[in-house]
Amino acid sequence: MAFDTVLTRRTALGWIGAAFALPAVARPAPQVMLAREAPADLDPAGWLVSEKFDGARAVWDGHALRFRSGLPVHAPAWFVERLPATPLDGELWLGRGRFEQLAAVVRKHEPVDAEWRMLRYQVFDLPGAPQPFAERARRIVEIARQCQWPQLLAVDQAPVADTLALARRFTEVLREGGEGLVLHRADSAWRPGRSDDLLKLKPESDAEAVVTGHVAGHGKYEGRVGALRVRSDDGIEFLIGSGLSDAERSQPPALGSVVTYTYRGRTAAGVPRFATFLRRREL
Repeated sequence: MAFDTVLTRRTALGWIGAAFALPAVARPAPQVMLAREAPADLDPAGWLVSEKFDGARAVWDGHALRFRSGLPVHAPAWFVERLPATPLDGELWLGRGRFEQLAAVVRKHEPVDAEWRMLRYQVFDLPGAPQPFAERARRIVEIARQCQWPQLLAVDQAPVADTLALARRFTEVLREGGEGLVLHRADSAWRPGRSDDLLKLKPESDAEAVVTGHVAGHGKYEGRVGALRVRSDDGIEFLIGSGLSDAERSQPPALGSVVTYTYRGRTAAGVPRFATFLRRREL
């Protein structure tokens, strides 16, 4: 199946990070499932499909709400008190195309009640639960129903009939300003880490890499960073020069930090083509 929808939506995304404002103590990063890129010819039979929300991932362990990095989410007490005892995995979300505004809300060490009442916790999994995903999804719906709280929502998980129906759903989400789709094998067990049972479908591929060096700029970038040298999960090193703002070139992501980038395919050696900086992952 080919998806030839062209997405031109791109905003200069802010970087979430309470850590840059005041010191914060991170626990060990919570274990979560991570998606791989969906192949273009994927047969969606046996998968449940949901919208991919461009929010801030937050994991509730029954006692504390943390970002994927392990840093605490400084949510108001009333927000945390409404969460159930069951561990949850989901996205703090304000709406399509509002990532920057969301980042401004959740990065604050002193949360603003009025701002937090606007966002939603979109729950899509139950970390550590033994049931297959279809049963976990049904359980999330029941948890949301029992909570009777409009800020806690179960992400809609639905099957699609075939590749044509998947393409239509994909195009519809993009047309409405969404980021893409997530596909989860209905019969899959929960297990942490990158998984073939969890796939993402976006107009552009994205991935994360660790910053290993700063390459000096030339010309208009003299005295600033011209590119980031990064290493991907599979050990491939390459440069990311596009997408960096002037501010990020002056104060680039630190060595050892994790950044998200977009790309369009790979070379024969596995190097991402047209790698473009998207944001630094602070949380």
